[in-house]
Amino acid sequence: MTEERVWLVDRTYNDKGMIELVYATPDGERYLHKQLSEQMLMTKTVTAGLDADEDRLEPTDDENVERYGAEATRMSEDHALEDEV
Repeated sequence: MTEERVWLVDRTYNDKGMIELVYATPDGERYLHKQLSEQMLMTKTVTAGLDADEDRLEPTDDENVERYGAEATRMSEDHALEDEV
């Protein structure tokens, strides 16, 4: 299995007590969506980036490619992969 490095580009809190994290490739073309409960977030660390299995990445819709790419690039320049954010 091949892994690809992705960077945190979006964090959203919803009204159901869930935190949605979006990690994207530096070009913004593909992303990984993770959903965690607030309780789970207390025991898990959210890092600036991670290495994800390529088969878990989804294609980014056209309206978000540029934004995800810019944010992933900024995160990769400003943070180490394991930095807690």
